[in-house]
Amino acid sequence: MTLDEYNKKEEERFKTAVSWLEKGVEIADLRSVFIGSDVQLEEGVYLGPCVTLEGHTVIHRGAKIFQNTRIVDSEIGPDVTVQSSVILESSVGEGTNVGPFAYIRPNSHIGKHCKVGDFVEVKNSNFGDGSKSAHLTYIGDADVGKGVNLGCGVVFVNYDGKEKHRSTVGDHVFVGCNANLVSPVTVGDGSYIAAGSTITEDVPEDALGIARERQTNKEGWASKRGLFKK
Repeated sequence: MTLDEYNKKEEERFKTAVSWLEKGVEIADLRSVFIGSDVQLEEGVYLGPCVTLEGHTVIHRGAKIFQNTRIVDSEIGPDVTVQSSVILESSVGEGTNVGPFAYIRPNSHIGKHCKVGDFVEVKNSNFGDGSKSAHLTYIGDADVGKGVNLGCGVVFVNYDGKEKHRSTVGDHVFVGCNANLVSPVTVGDGSYIAAGSTITEDVPEDALGIARERQTNKEGWASKRGLFKK
């Protein structure tokens, strides 16, 4: 690309941003935002610096797309907040918070008033209204119900080395930190998964699933190995 060609593209990108500004979209930095030709934005949308919107993306009124976010072929509902995240070929429901540093991969559908927090990855999954995954979680090939809480470090173990498998989590389930759900499993409504568990069998509704060894303390272990420091 020649310098003249580059400058022409930059001018076209700037004019596109200005045209959306004139239609009621708030844009923090007209020179750094990229808005594709097939993107649709409603009045009252906010776009931060270095935002990239591509493909047939639709962003509804009141959504705030903060800096360093990329959205491709996706629909973002009203009053959604997205911070420094990537959303590809997916949808995000009204009032949901995404990021920072979340990765929503194709064919994922996030419900209304959800939380998909920092370093959460969602792939080919449904995430029900009011459900939360605040940080450090992988949700792959799963159908997660309403009002679910996924603790830090939860992993849907969806790949057995040959095939991908799908899991289902019912409504109002609480999954403790560092739990693995080895697909395919079904976790019933209102049940709890104890922190640190690796779940390989279905959990009935209104149950507590525990899959871990009991704690054992070996007295004097550090001293015997010359490791104890005081």
